Amino acid sequence: MDGTFNENDLSRVVEADRAHIWHHLIQHKPFETNDPRIIVEGKGMRVWDQKGKEHLDAVSGGVWTVNVGYGRESICKAVYDQLMKLCYFANSAGSIPGALFAEQLIDKMPGMSRVYYTNSGSEANEKAFKMVRQIAHKKYGGKKTKILYRDRDYHGSTLATMSAGGQDERTAQYGPFAPDFVRVPHCMEYRKHELDGAPEENFGEWAADQIEAVILREGPDTVGALCLEPVTAGGGVIEAPEGYWQRVQEICKKYDVLLHIDEVVCGVGRTGTWFGYQQYGIKPDFVTMAKGVASGYAAIACMVTTEEVFDMFKDDAADPMNYFRDISTFGGCTAGPAAAIENMRIIQDENLLQNCTDMGARMTNNLLALMDKHKVIGDVRGKGLFLGAELVVDRGTKEPVDEKLAQAVTADCMAQGVIIGVTNRSIPGRNNTLCFSPALIATADDIDQITDAVDGALGRVFG
Repeated sequence: MDGTFNENDLSRVVEADRAHIWHHLIQHKPFETNDPRIIVEGKGMRVWDQKGKEHLDAVSGGVWTVNVGYGRESICKAVYDQLMKLCYFANSAGSIPGALFAEQLIDKMPGMSRVYYTNSGSEANEKAFKMVRQIAHKKYGGKKTKILYRDRDYHGSTLATMSAGGQDERTAQYGPFAPDFVRVPHCMEYRKHELDGAPEENFGEWAADQIEAVILREGPDTVGALCLEPVTAGGGVIEAPEGYWQRVQEICKKYDVLLHIDEVVCGVGRTGTWFGYQQYGIKPDFVTMAKGVASGYAAIACMVTTEEVFDMFKDDAADPMNYFRDISTFGGCTAGPAAAIENMRIIQDENLLQNCTDMGARMTNNLLALMDKHKVIGDVRGKGLFLGAELVVDRGTKEPVDEKLAQAVTADCMAQGVIIGVTNRSIPGRNNTLCFSPALIATADDIDQITDAVDGALGRVFG
């Protein structure tokens, strides 16, 4: 740490936090007797708390965001320089960084052509939902309004995106929800034994066929879109099995269903390609993104679509309702695209996509070695530097460990100075997967330190 705060300053900060901050995703009762954690500084892959303790951050800011690491002076300078020129103008007009980043982004996304800037990942998804609904009225007489979403997938925290939420503990007590959102089964091969009729062979194709079954049940003339994560994130870090994505694409084309890929977590390098869907050769109609777009240096989210979709909102200029009648206030901020331009340059110049692939392979191998050592690890999965290890009582039955034990592993790692994640208030009885998403700058030593911490924690928690 550079000593910016002294002890007295930090005591005041801790008390101000305790008295006034409502933290995300956390029970506050313990703060009545214990101090909340304050993260004071970050550099590279390491952060320091108010007590001066150093931690290796293996979750990129807690929620898979800081892809290029902390303390990037060039991004900070790019944001400063832009803010001094122009901080904001509503996106009914353009801006220099907005136009330039859109151009660079589209260059990385063959087949896509238009960028809509929004406030957050939740809102980016909601914009796509609204476009699907408007298209239903413009093109299909108001019929194709239904949006399919997948069990275990997560698309945001607004009421509309929770209506498409496949994590029942995240959505509990927040209903009633918006109509015409319909769930389809997941494609989680590790737990295919829990799905009626799941085959031993060609499970990926079978799992995709379950989507077709839902479309036929609901009526193809009522289904407008299918929204999926390329790799399920908070629902357990789940990659689809072979054969799944090709069949999904075929089904969408067959029934004239728009394919919406939620890249809020996987986008901008997390899986080793610019976007997760590019690992699987699919061609989406909508792609949404947020977290890694600017690595958390400024708030930015995008909804990206094709020229075919865009054209549907300008085919009759005489009709006063024939455009996307929507605005996103902070979509007009210039700091986000300014930071995103520099973030993208860093990823390219430092060859971080390849590093993500290489270090992801190393981490996967390390976790598989731990699986050989610790019977409590039932499955290791993921893509690039986005990995999970599911903890089970018994590998034969695949019974999940009690979530308190999974949380004890993360607490032990934290005590060692390594921050890892665990599925949290996601699937009832299934909050048992350790989650890893270190920055794309991770070195072999960083990876080994993370998995060494997990090794020690598993030994202490499970004996």
